[in-house]
Amino acid sequence: MSDVMDRVSEAGQDAVLLAARVAMAAIFLPSGFQKLTHLSAFAAGLAQHGAPETAVLAPLGACVEFFGGLLILTGTRLRWAALLMALFTAVAALISHRFWELGDLAARTQQQVHFMKNVAILGGFLALFVAGPGAYSVDHWLASRLTLARRWR
Repeated sequence: MSDVMDRVSEAGQDAVLLAARVAMAAIFLPSGFQKLTHLSAFAAGLAQHGAPETAVLAPLGACVEFFGGLLILTGTRLRWAALLMALFTAVAALISHRFWELGDLAARTQQQVHFMKNVAILGGFLALFVAGPGAYSVDHWLASRLTLARRWR
């Protein structure tokens, strides 16, 4: 049975990696775009959570979220992008979902769930880092072009 699962997994690996990248990007692209287009509101939210230097962090965070999501979606510089997005996700969890500071049980439980979702997303980025982008990616396309160019020399 394990051999069958291995063969199925290997046969669909590139399609699954594409689906994983699309799923991971789906949350970050719209959210990052919203933050980029409403930067002052994002900075105010960061300030409300006690983040320092929101005038610097807000545009930086919005750009990382949107453009990092775009890199993940397209599979461009995927491994670097996955590490960057893992770091972004960890920082976002520590800024926005500090459940341990809340006294109200319902609010604490809700924020703990959001925090743990960020931990799961971080795990997804680490898995993408290890697995790579797959064949349906800009990285793969660029690598194949480079290989062709070297053959013609």
